Amino acid sequence: MMRAIRLHETGGPEKLVWEEVPIPSPKPGEALVRHEAVGLNFIDIYFRTGLYKAPQMPATLGMEAAGVVEAVGNGVTDLQVGDRVAYAMGPIGAYAEARAIRADLLVKLPDDVPSQTAAAMMLQGLTAQYLLRRTYVVKPGETILVHAAAGGVGLILVQWAKALGATVIGTVSTEEKAALARSHGADHVILASEDLATRVGEITRGSRLPVVYDSVGRDTWTASLDCLAPLGLMVSYGNASGPVTGVDLGVLSAKGSLYVTRPTLATYAAKRADLVAMADDLFDVVRSGKVRINVNQTYALQDAAEAHRALEGRKTTGSTVLLP
Repeated sequence: MMRAIRLHETGGPEKLVWEEVPIPSPKPGEALVRHEAVGLNFIDIYFRTGLYKAPQMPATLGMEAAGVVEAVGNGVTDLQVGDRVAYAMGPIGAYAEARAIRADLLVKLPDDVPSQTAAAMMLQGLTAQYLLRRTYVVKPGETILVHAAAGGVGLILVQWAKALGATVIGTVSTEEKAALARSHGADHVILASEDLATRVGEITRGSRLPVVYDSVGRDTWTASLDCLAPLGLMVSYGNASGPVTGVDLGVLSAKGSLYVTRPTLATYAAKRADLVAMADDLFDVVRSGKVRINVNQTYALQDAAEAHRALEGRKTTGSTVLLP
């Protein structure tokens, strides 16, 4: 037997229950991974509250983790017992001491990438990779906007975009977070209390931006559109303040023939070859020192409810890891 955090009904953090469950056996094409660290992400809250529907109840939340392969099922040839691995793709189920998962969702970890670092960066880092390198290919000399610049994905985006030669504007909610964003390379930081479009206009001298990366959602949607230059791209990749609904396509026309996308990691990494290439790119930029992964909070896995409260209350910075 092992222990896991399970959700029997949607609701608040108190719905997360620490309980004993059987250790799964890997089916054909699967591997059993003993977790050493589990990543905490806003998508976990979406599943807990019911914004995203869990495939079944009771559900074990969690999208990413790192650990060691303990067993492999029939047909698995590129992994063996003892391999250090990590993952950041569904289905949910990472809030557990171990899990059986499809082997083709696992990537091998370089020896110099610790498990806590891997668990903190897989989902957030792979998200940053596709946002900067595929959704919109950031080029040297461009100025971009990153919302929630002191968060897990935000800090990676800021550092990686700087490494690509961009000028980065970040938004944050507090002066403390502004200092953190600046320390990771943000050239300009805008507080939530300031008028976003006005400040972007001042910084860009009226030319505005080719792209906005927005994980906040509803609260920043309109202001973000006002920051874009004609033919600019609005990348809405999160719902921290609630989902964006009722989009008026006429507004996109009026504001300069704007583009909008709502991308997901599942789409960009659906092919095994793409997942491996994205992970290699991420590992390279982290190992080079161009991107630092900040594990600023750790919690015991059994205290996942407390971690959820901190994340929802915007009391966290960088990445948070749950330790089985």
